[in-house]
Amino acid sequence: MKKLSWIFGVAIGLLGVSNEAFAQLDSKGAIGARFGSAQGITYRHTLSNDRALEALLSIQSNSNYRRFRVVGLYEYYRPLSSAFNWYYGFGGGLGSYKEKDKTIDGKRVEHDSELALSIDGIIGIEYNIPETPFQVSLDVKPYFDFLQSSSIKLIDPIGFSFRYKF
Repeated sequence: MKKLSWIFGVAIGLLGVSNEAFAQLDSKGAIGARFGSAQGITYRHTLSNDRALEALLSIQSNSNYRRFRVVGLYEYYRPLSSAFNWYYGFGGGLGSYKEKDKTIDGKRVEHDSELALSIDGIIGIEYNIPETPFQVSLDVKPYFDFLQSSSIKLIDPIGFSFRYKF
């Protein structure tokens, strides 16, 4: 099993550095919505056939806290077929984090907003819907929070995006 995992890893690595197989990012930009544990807006700006910058503006809220983040990512795209690409990248995020006010033992406890600062990664798969200007993607965007709990989030930030290409 270890040998099979090693061979698979080497094959994916070689595909990732091959100069002959470039993904074809066929639009200058794409804008849309991202859904998952955090909802928001995504904008991708194409730099070349296989590279892009992506900006995410997201809001995440549950019963305990509220988080607002702006994330910038530098991404590399690799083809899987004519309509499918896989991609990976890295970047950082900046935003605010606030624990929601609570009543504990009859006393109201209020919390101030805090700065949110992170290092982010992304890996995913993208499908360009044929003969339309739309694409969908599914990705996981792990990140390391510096300030709140100094924690690494690996699986929580799974997202589904729907974009319009222009």
